[in-house]
Amino acid sequence: MATNKESWLDRLRGLRDRLIADPRFRDWALANPITRPIARRRARALLDLTAGFVYSQVLYACAKLKLFDLLFEAPRTKAEIADGLSLSLDAASRLVDAAASLRLVERRGGGRYGLGQIGAALVGNAAALSLVEHQSLLYVDLADPVALLRGEKRGRLAQYWPYSASAAPATLGPGEVAPYSALMAASQPLVAQEALDAYPIARHRRLMDVGGGEGVFLAAAAARAPDLRLTLFDLPAVVERARERLAAAGLLSRAALHGGDFLKDALPDGADVVTLIRIVHDHDDATALAILRNVRRALAPGGVVLVVEAMSGVAGAEPLDAYYGFYTLAMGRGEPRTVAEIEALLAQAGFARFRLLHNPLTSLTSILVAEAV
Repeated sequence: MATNKESWLDRLRGLRDRLIADPRFRDWALANPITRPIARRRARALLDLTAGFVYSQVLYACAKLKLFDLLFEAPRTKAEIADGLSLSLDAASRLVDAAASLRLVERRGGGRYGLGQIGAALVGNAAALSLVEHQSLLYVDLADPVALLRGEKRGRLAQYWPYSASAAPATLGPGEVAPYSALMAASQPLVAQEALDAYPIARHRRLMDVGGGEGVFLAAAAARAPDLRLTLFDLPAVVERARERLAAAGLLSRAALHGGDFLKDALPDGADVVTLIRIVHDHDDATALAILRNVRRALAPGGVVLVVEAMSGVAGAEPLDAYYGFYTLAMGRGEPRTVAEIEALLAQAGFARFRLLHNPLTSLTSILVAEAV
């Protein structure tokens, strides 16, 4: 039941909604010099929401055509860009003008174009670019979001992440795990840096990365902590990919690799810290709880688990409810969760003493620490 304060706020917000919905009020707000900036910002926000898909497609085209790499070498005219990207002059002009409007590139003197600040941040950023190019699958699924919400269509992302619909994910072969494993490996360095900058991993003796993919996080942790022993647990076909990567990094002598299904198989013991990186939000509550309980059984009291993923409601990450909400819908399972919701699951699994660590890029990930009790 709503409190008196909540009822009063509801009435006040209802009045606000009716005013904003009134065309006469909107005309007045635009005409009034005091309210005009607010009205313009609201109209711009609506434009951005309406055109957001086009914006993302412009970014995708720039990344796919390697426009940022071309302009990183030197500013170029439209004719030079057209030649460098194998486009007609009209197409190149359309692309760079669109990119300039989004601050991906910027106009320079002499009719040339150079990188904008956002475009410059993407040069050589394999992690970010891999995610940009991956979005094409999601866009296909979101062509009819109402059908997706009503369960009338199955998302293609479920095929991209084959373990999400498999009754026996441990039997997946190398060809089935290769696409998503490569994507996770390419995008992992950004997440690893955030987590390892926020948490002093060198205080531990053995780290186990559950669902650790190709071992990118383990390799990053090993570089921060030369005495740290490493354990990786993932599907057998993924573990073989990790073996190759860790061997190339000279880390196999420090690493124990285990293949299996973390929903059915016991995790190896001996670690005093476990990481779950972009794992919990891929599962519904019952499955996530089963994973956390499995992790708890592998840890002695006082052992630490780090849940590393984007979390709902964290300052700076507010739009992620929209992104991860629909991404996991298309994927076929999972959901974004608040810190409190993740803590509730951890508590049911046998963890306590929760700490949300400070990290700069909360739009990328958050880091929640808990201890086994």
